Amino acid sequence: MLTSPGTVFTELPLPPESAKMIDAARRSVFDILRGRSDRLLMIAGPCSIHDPDAALRYAGRLKALGDEVRDRFMVIMRVYFEKPRTTLGWKGLIYDPDLNGEYNIEKGIVMARRLLLKIAELGLPAATEMLDPVISAYLEDTITWAAIGARTTEAPTHRQLASGLPMAVGFKNSTDGDFQTAIDAVATARSPHSFIGTMENGHTGIFRTKGNPYCHVVLRGGNSGPNYDAVRVSDLKERLRKANLPERIVIDCSHANSGKDPRKQHIVLRDVIRQCRDGEKAIAGVMMESWFREGCQKLQAGVTPSPELSITDPCIGWEETEQLIRETAEKLRSADRECPHPS
Repeated sequence: MLTSPGTVFTELPLPPESAKMIDAARRSVFDILRGRSDRLLMIAGPCSIHDPDAALRYAGRLKALGDEVRDRFMVIMRVYFEKPRTTLGWKGLIYDPDLNGEYNIEKGIVMARRLLLKIAELGLPAATEMLDPVISAYLEDTITWAAIGARTTEAPTHRQLASGLPMAVGFKNSTDGDFQTAIDAVATARSPHSFIGTMENGHTGIFRTKGNPYCHVVLRGGNSGPNYDAVRVSDLKERLRKANLPERIVIDCSHANSGKDPRKQHIVLRDVIRQCRDGEKAIAGVMMESWFREGCQKLQAGVTPSPELSITDPCIGWEETEQLIRETAEKLRSADRECPHPS
C-alpha cells in the first residue's frame, strides 16, 4: 500500500520560506500570462531527472544565471520525473528511481519531493509535467508551472486536474502538430469541474474546482514539422481569439520544433526572440531542454549512467545554455533601448 500524501507532507514538509517563494513565483507567472509584466518565462532543464545530486548542482547554476537575467526572464527549472511513453522505455525517476526496472515507486516519490524541496530552498521555481493525477497530489505544493504533455492533452482526466491546480498550466499541442486539441483543453480547464481524485489521507474523494484561468497552449511542433514560426503563431492567435481565449503562448524549443536535435534548439530560440523584438506580444515564454553535457546516453543493464548526460531526449550543454540565455536577454534589453516603453 502506498503511503498517503499527508504522511509524506509530514515527513517532508514544505518550509514556510519556500512556500512564500513558490507563491510569489506563481503570481509572477500569472502576471506574465496576463501581460502585466514584460518579462518572458524561461523554462530550462533536462528532459528528465535521473540523478538528484546532479539536478541540485544544475539548479545552483541556473539560479545564479536566472538572477543575472531576471530583468528580462523569469527562469524556472524543468524538473521532470514522469516520462510518457508511446511504446516502452524508462518511465522516469518516480517510477524507477534505481534505473533497474524494479519500480520502487514509493522511493521515487520521496526522492522527487526531497529534490523539489531542496530546489525551492535555493529560491529557484520548478516546473514539471503532471502525468499521473495521483502523483500530482504528492508534489503540487512545490511546483510553480506545470505542463500537460502532448499525449495527455486530450484526456478529460488531465483537463479536470488542471482546472484545480494552483499554478499556471501549459497544454502542449498534439503530436501531429495540430493546435485544436490544446485549444479545447485550455477552454475546458478554465471551466469548473467535479471529479474523483486522491485526498491527502490517501482516500479517494470528490473534488470541485472553479477552473484555472492561467491555462495556455505550448507549441512543441509535431509530426508535420516545427510550429514556432511567426505564421503558425499568428494562426494560433487567431484561433484562440475565435475561441474567446487569451492569446498567450509558450514555445518549446525542443521536441518536434528542433527535431529532437539539440543543435537546432538555438535556431528556435533566436527566432522566437526575434518575433518578440518585432513586437509579438502573444509569446509569454520559451522552454529549452538543457543539461550539463550536450546529447544523451542509453541506459544499459549493469552500467551506471553518467549523471551529467541525459538518459532520455538529448539536451544542449550548460555552456550553450548560459550563452543563449545571456545573449537573448541582451537582445531583449537592446529592443527596449531602441523602443523604450512610454512613461
